[in-house]
Amino acid sequence: MGGSMTRTVKIGNITIGGDNPVRIQSMANTKTDNVEATVKQILELERAGCEIIRVAVPDMAAAKAIDKIKSQIHIPLVADIHFDHRLALEAIAAGVDKVRINPGNIGDVNKVKAVVNAASNRGVPIRIGVNSGSLEREVYNKYGGVTPEALVESALGHVRILNQLDFDNIVISIKATDVKLTYDAYQLLKQSVDYPLHLGVTEAGTQFSGTVKSAIGIGSLLLNGIGDTIRVSLTESPIEEVRVAKKILEVLNLRDFGIRFISCPTCGRTNVDLFSVAKAVEEQLKDVPKKLTLAIMGCAVNGPGEAREADLGIAGGKGEFLIFKKGVVIRKVKESEVIEALMAEIETL
Repeated sequence: MGGSMTRTVKIGNITIGGDNPVRIQSMANTKTDNVEATVKQILELERAGCEIIRVAVPDMAAAKAIDKIKSQIHIPLVADIHFDHRLALEAIAAGVDKVRINPGNIGDVNKVKAVVNAASNRGVPIRIGVNSGSLEREVYNKYGGVTPEALVESALGHVRILNQLDFDNIVISIKATDVKLTYDAYQLLKQSVDYPLHLGVTEAGTQFSGTVKSAIGIGSLLLNGIGDTIRVSLTESPIEEVRVAKKILEVLNLRDFGIRFISCPTCGRTNVDLFSVAKAVEEQLKDVPKKLTLAIMGCAVNGPGEAREADLGIAGGKGEFLIFKKGVVIRKVKESEVIEALMAEIETL
């Protein structure tokens, strides 16, 4: 599941494709030429679990900041460039690890050749990124709008340009804001190429709707063995993008990032404030790297039984909680003391 049968591409010190893990990306939302702010955010993203980071390069000031940013971070850095090949040349010279640029949009063949030569000499891969909102006019008109076929034709057109210049160190993405369109386009693309695929639902929306759209769009493709690196797009802090991406990979059993939570939705049998307890526990443990499954259950009727696979769990009673390990109750504590007691038990594991 995820990444099988694709060729591999090296991005800095990380390799995607083949049988490598599906990697998590995000994009900084700072002004790239503000090196201090950009580095600060990237270091926060690293701590959250981001493995590849992209920055916007809209002008030469941003391109010239690449080397200063790269020298202070620890994960591969990707330059996001549109139209201007000079920005790509500057970013590559500054040591960027990957460039996102569509060769069909940067002008005549000599400009494309210059970028390809620079990328080849430095071992820098190029990501072709086709978006539903920026489809070429002629392709849009040919298909009468944005369709899976139109997105794939656009991507393959860009691939062809690079291949004609003997360049195949390529990653591809074809993102739409419509989940079904994105799903169908990637399915179609997978039949034509063996390049690693970067998955995402573009402009997915605010945290709630964007999380749902991303989980379905990205998750359904990963379940079909499609996808080598993912970026969740949210109108929210990029830290949240990384948290959602980690959860998508975790629930599909593709990656293991530490504590997994099981919690019940509660019902009329619940006599404790499970919502508050569950939120407090998840917040306290969000950065704890221990690999274990933790169950937060509302009542003792189903708690230990339904969550017997959990390494550790709690089940509510009347103003109290049972603490259990692997389905076996080990002690009883007051509701007011449960979080502290649970943390103490986790320490022993």
